[in-house]
This record gives sequence, structure tokens and C-alpha cells, in this order.
Amino acid sequence: MKKDDCIFCKLANGEIPTNSIYEDDDFKVILDASPATKGHALILPKEHYDNIYEVDDSVAAKIMPLAKKLATHMTKKLGCGGFNILQNNGEAAGQTVFHLHVHLLPRYKDEKAILEWDHLEFSDEEMAEIRDSLKM
Repeated sequence: MKKDDCIFCKLANGEIPTNSIYEDDDFKVILDASPATKGHALILPKEHYDNIYEVDDSVAAKIMPLAKKLATHMTKKLGCGGFNILQNNGEAAGQTVFHLHVHLLPRYKDEKAILEWDHLEFSDEEMAEIRDSLKM
């Protein structure tokens, strides 16, 4: 299902022109209009899912193999020294467009770091409590 008021649905389905680098029946991959790095691209499902919590398992299963294929190709073509694959879910995680998408971020030596965080410390007891609460 597509969502009429979703900009990424329109981009993924050709209603708005894009700099597309890959397309198949399920996905369109476009260069990000506001890139963080040279070659920054987005994997956009053609169907609408707000986030990872809503995506069909069959679609989710195709995303990482596609990301690997594109990262390998982009690394060769762009000559980047590394690669980040990023997917945000929810406003607290930095999601600003609520259509599931995966960022493909080629990384280059000596560029400004764009992904960093403070490392937290937890006691052994806190780690055990967190672990136990997450066990499935």
C-alpha cells in the first residue's frame, strides 16, 4: 500500500523525479537530496511502512542483501574507505521522514565523523538486569 501524502512513496514510485541508482519490483535506491557524504543514497521500499516495526518480514529480508550489493558496488565505484548502513526508527532515533528507508553512507578518510555517540558505563548488575529484560 502506498500513502498519498508520503514524499518517499512518491519518490520510490516515480511520481517525483530522482537521481535513481537502482530499481527493482520492491525498492528504488536514490541519491539523497541532502547528502551527508559523496554518494549518500537511500533504499526506499515502494510500499509504505512507517518504520521497521511495521515492515513485512518478506520485505525486511530483502533489505540487507540489497544494502550489501549496493555497498559493494558503491565502494568500488566511489573509492571510499569504508561504509555505514543506517536505519532510524522513531523521532528519538533521528527519523524525520516516516517511511522506512535505509541510508547508504560511503565514508572517506579524514572526513568529518558523522556517526558518533558517548559510550555509557553500566555496572555488572545493571548489565545483567538489562540482559535479562531483553532475553527472548
